Amino acid sequence: MLKGKSILVTGGTGSFGKKFVAMTLAQHPGVERLVVYSRDELKQYEMQQQFPEREYPQMRYFIGDVRDRERLLRAFEGIDTVIHAAALKQVPACEYNPFEAVKTNILGAQNIIEAAIATNVKQVVALSTDKAAAPINLYGATKLCSDKLFTAANLFRGKRDLNFSVVRYGNVMGSRGSVIPFFLKEREKGVIPITDEAMTRFNITLEDGVNLVYYAIQHMWGGEIFVPKIPSYRIGELAEALAPGCPHKVVGIRPGEKIHEEMITETDSLNTVEFDNYFVILPSYPLWDQEKFLKTYNGKPCPQGFRYNSGENTDWLSVEQIRELVRQHVDPQFTV
Repeated sequence: MLKGKSILVTGGTGSFGKKFVAMTLAQHPGVERLVVYSRDELKQYEMQQQFPEREYPQMRYFIGDVRDRERLLRAFEGIDTVIHAAALKQVPACEYNPFEAVKTNILGAQNIIEAAIATNVKQVVALSTDKAAAPINLYGATKLCSDKLFTAANLFRGKRDLNFSVVRYGNVMGSRGSVIPFFLKEREKGVIPITDEAMTRFNITLEDGVNLVYYAIQHMWGGEIFVPKIPSYRIGELAEALAPGCPHKVVGIRPGEKIHEEMITETDSLNTVEFDNYFVILPSYPLWDQEKFLKTYNGKPCPQGFRYNSGENTDWLSVEQIRELVRQHVDPQFTV
């Protein structure tokens, strides 16, 4: 799938980028070049210690910002596949610094698109978020706009051999700034701050997130949004799993937060098809034979009124399942 390809990951020093690099080096040794593109020189230095170029000659480290179109044009030279993971992601920070989020998440997305078209890139897979479905915060709104930019980019790529697609998923277990590392730190104080006992969230591991991107690279037709079928958890049960016996202090939801997250709205479902392990939101403007797409992968249209949200999910993580996932994917030394 990736043999002989040159791949660039924007935001490559983040949680997803580091896991993507580690898994790609381990599972796809035939990659010709693997370029980490990010704006943080310290994180790149630290990543170079983990994946030094003398041991991994396919590795490259490229300082740059997605806001800088000229730098992207230089970085994309000779690249086959771009994985766009760079974003401002923290909801409160985006609420307080709205135009900074716009510049990175929206204008940066358009820069990615224009640079890909100008440099003969073959594939672009953009990472999205459940917060982009019916957004109520600025982060979600910017990512919805980004999703629309990437899916619509297939309309003006001309006759180029180039496809743009999106993968959308929920909270990544153990990623920087996420709730699990926060709860593990707070349990040392003896009290776990809970936003709302009724709150639910989707959950996906970094490994599964990377595997979804691999799937998109291999199967994308251009313009789709891939949505995986993943479990949910209740925030109160997450706290119990990580810090059993610790009292909960309800502090209220933060600005821009939802009680339940959505990945497919009722309106989205009109253009959504279901497969065994994932859903696909089809492009609004038909770019290819959608009936052929359904038959190729044995899919079926979602029923009218369908929606996919963390509160109405049919797949739930138990307290013990959460603990086991934390041991496997966050902290092997975790104990209760």
